[in-house]
Amino acid sequence: MRYFEVRKPRIEIIPMIDIMLFLLVFFIMMAMKMIPSNGLVGHLPSSSTSQALPQPKIMIELHKDGSLFVDQQPMTLDGLRAKLHSTATDKTIVSIAGAADVSLQQLTAVMDICHQNGINKIGLATQNVK
Repeated sequence: MRYFEVRKPRIEIIPMIDIMLFLLVFFIMMAMKMIPSNGLVGHLPSSSTSQALPQPKIMIELHKDGSLFVDQQPMTLDGLRAKLHSTATDKTIVSIAGAADVSLQQLTAVMDICHQNGINKIGLATQNVK
């Protein structure tokens, strides 16, 4: 009579756990894509008239100590010049983020390199002050 025993139905939860973990990883990865992958300097200058800019193709960070980072990679001014010469087009958008105490000379040097390579769309990252 064992063949006719009625088995109690049960829900298998292991496949459901697998699916939930997959969804969790998927949403974490998508959330990471939504957050800008480019880090910004912590103390940006402030402006009351700042506005949203389009997503930059190249992000340049200027630090107080004179160091320069392009897309989170350390670089010199000559390295920046070579990178922009090889990749820049007339539609390239560059955003420059610098600490509030970065020298105007350093900012001007980076902007000159951008203009020399035909980049006319340059944005300056600021904190919005209300």
